[in-house]
Amino acid sequence: MSRIGKAIITIPAGVTITENNGVVTVKGAKGELSQELTAGITLEQKDGELNVNRPSDSKQHKALHGLYRALIANMIVGVSEGFEKKLELVGVGYRASHTGQKLELALGFSHGIVLELPGEVKVDTLTEKGKNPIITLTSHDKQLLGMVTAKIRSFRKPEPYKGKGVKFVGEIVRRKAGKSA
Repeated sequence: MSRIGKAIITIPAGVTITENNGVVTVKGAKGELSQELTAGITLEQKDGELNVNRPSDSKQHKALHGLYRALIANMIVGVSEGFEKKLELVGVGYRASHTGQKLELALGFSHGIVLELPGEVKVDTLTEKGKNPIITLTSHDKQLLGMVTAKIRSFRKPEPYKGKGVKFVGEIVRRKAGKSA
């Protein structure tokens, strides 16, 4: 039995969940998200709680049971509270600035990187003297937010010798000893 799939989701006030032809739509204060359900997964909603059910105990249904329960729970948290990720630029001369939905990065290359962000992702950059620049990304869609942060991080991953690169705030980069001459 899937432990994650069996867990009951509590629906906060102000969030509405509708299911229509295998598509679940979650609406809340921060926005609206939808997810298609496959393999006969059904939802049972009563008394402010949501239960995800599967048709049989086959391996495929067990796997999808936990997956869809987690996706729906993330959608509910996203439309009610939202998600936030912070990236830190570690390196001399590394800078970040934004104008609207365009994020401009200077990461030690001969040219700057300009990234056009989706409309659902809000960006904020913070640059203080003597500290590393920090990029704060917020969104109601957890999957989209993860893809955008992974794209930004892929421009210059943290290297193990000096620790320079784009890393998450609080991430610990495993360091290596350099050459011993």
